[in-house]
Amino acid sequence: MLPALAVLAASCDNRPAITADYDVVPLPASIVLAENAPGFTMNKNTCIVASDADQQKNAELLAGYIADLTGLNLKVVDKAPGSNFISLENTLGVENPDAYALAVNSDNICINGATPAGTFYGIQTLRKSVPEAGENNVVFPAGEIVDQPRFGYRGAHLDVARHFFGPDSVKIFIDMLALHNINRFHWHLTEDQGWRLEIKSHPLLTEVGSKRSGTVLGANTQEYDSIPYGGFYTQDEVRDIVKYAADRHITVIPEIDMPGHMQAALAAYPSMGCTGGPYEVWRRWGVTDEVLCAGNDSVYKLVDDVLAEVCDLFPSEYIHIGGDECPKVRWEKCTKCQAKIRQLGLKSDKGGTKEQKLQSYFMKHAQDFLAEHGRKTIGWDEILEGGVNPGAVVMSWRGEEGGIAAAKMGHDAIMTPSKYMYFDFVQNEDRDKEPLGASWGKPLTVEKVYSYEPIPETFTPEEAAHIIGVQANTWAEYIPTFSHVQYMTLPRMAALSEVQWSSAPKDYEGFLTRLPQLVEQYKNQGYNYAKHVLPAETAEQPAQDK
Repeated sequence: MLPALAVLAASCDNRPAITADYDVVPLPASIVLAENAPGFTMNKNTCIVASDADQQKNAELLAGYIADLTGLNLKVVDKAPGSNFISLENTLGVENPDAYALAVNSDNICINGATPAGTFYGIQTLRKSVPEAGENNVVFPAGEIVDQPRFGYRGAHLDVARHFFGPDSVKIFIDMLALHNINRFHWHLTEDQGWRLEIKSHPLLTEVGSKRSGTVLGANTQEYDSIPYGGFYTQDEVRDIVKYAADRHITVIPEIDMPGHMQAALAAYPSMGCTGGPYEVWRRWGVTDEVLCAGNDSVYKLVDDVLAEVCDLFPSEYIHIGGDECPKVRWEKCTKCQAKIRQLGLKSDKGGTKEQKLQSYFMKHAQDFLAEHGRKTIGWDEILEGGVNPGAVVMSWRGEEGGIAAAKMGHDAIMTPSKYMYFDFVQNEDRDKEPLGASWGKPLTVEKVYSYEPIPETFTPEEAAHIIGVQANTWAEYIPTFSHVQYMTLPRMAALSEVQWSSAPKDYEGFLTRLPQLVEQYKNQGYNYAKHVLPAETAEQPAQDK
């Protein structure tokens, strides 16, 4: 562990100086200190050099981080002075686009990325090396850090459909991802309980589908409040959030969950269901039998219209189209769905029921539409049922089996098994000490998250290459406020970031020694966080949204 205690040091402006500690979260691949060499002192005269236009935004973000932490307002310039500067470059000649090298000597700090994104992750390491916030100069020990992530897809998911969190909260969540080197924001925008994305071609999706008349009380009791609940994002707000994320090298992946989890859409357009309704925006949690009618040609037009606007709003390579928890009871009795099954010649066999194959047909329609628009699809692991379509990425949530099966079939997979990666599960074995969480999952501790290994030991190198990333999911049935989102997410997100980024052997005790310095960043940003693994703070653990 590098020295991290504040030290009083003489400086040109008589401010105290503290010493940076590079043992951050996630831990860099290599930290080599220059023994007996003088370090770099960042003070009020230090400037940030943006080597080109691509680094200008990085430089502005770094200046903001430094101001928040130290009170120093560093100027951003386009040419380096003789000394006392932090230089941002992206000329590192390595294949991994998120790699960076951070070199420190007495004259300057150079953060050189393989791309501007790589430089950004070097900035995060520099930022997190500041041990505490205060009106201080900072001494950075001389040496070099060389680092790159294990996975290219490093995701975090937020459900805004069960409970709605406004644009400002979403931006804070994006800032939380950036702090943890996470580069994919999976935005779950539609559900039975609320449609949260403005679709101009179908305005009733938000005029009707974004509002429910009340919400079930507690853990899905038979009691309901009578408080109207709603909210949605305008397309202008979405574009602003997408840009905000892109400035932080985070790609927003929207999810429009289909053909199940669509009761809010059916409330808006009841003719799209098998029974014709009437439907209500669902007031309880769980899985409803009311799904899109896969035998109705108008449904496919609705899907195309929605996805066309989604593609216009989100430049991401991938669009998530759900595919999970779609009961087939309506399809089994629907004359239109059964007619479509006969038309397509679908038969039940060991590969799945004819209704499961109808869902595969439905998903292929959406996937083909997205392909025509230059996009790829992600679906939950249920898309394996009835036959997964070529090119689809499988997001494995019901366990690791779906991702393993997909990889062995030659499909890319993202591992997000619930027992390791569902942040709506409580964190304490004693549930009475926790806010209400998803009752179907066992408590998920920071240590359990940290322990996860995404690639099975038995995999061949070819199979391992199909595990493209890891993601944690925060479902919001029992999370009504954004402060509660933060509590459920932090510091489990720190353990997630180590799983996603680091190739080093597991060392949970070592992780715990590094975590308090990251928590100083949480405090500086005003984040709410759980204190279960922070012994000195456990006694002050507040109750959250009981």
